[in-house]
Amino acid sequence: MRLTTVEQKSLHDASVRWFGVPPRLFGSRVDDAARGGDIDIYIEVDLPAQDAFAREAQMAAELYRALGERKIDIVVNTGRLDLPIYRVARDRGVWL
Repeated sequence: MRLTTVEQKSLHDASVRWFGVPPRLFGSRVDDAARGGDIDIYIEVDLPAQDAFAREAQMAAELYRALGERKIDIVVNTGRLDLPIYRVARDRGVWL
């Protein structure tokens, strides 16, 4: 996993604070041999989409303050759709 301990803790703590659940890291940052790439995190929670969107924005702002200008993609699954990205994140993601 290509994240520092501080980055992992920041992502975990923000997810628990805003959604009440830990996130999964997926994408290129999971692969130690890869280079570059943004930080992709997946959160699965049972919330109305509007509430999830508001929390996602607040979490993104918190992470921006904590980690600086980093490209962080927050993928929130509210259980209403079954998108391919959700399956990839569940199958290949690692818990933070």
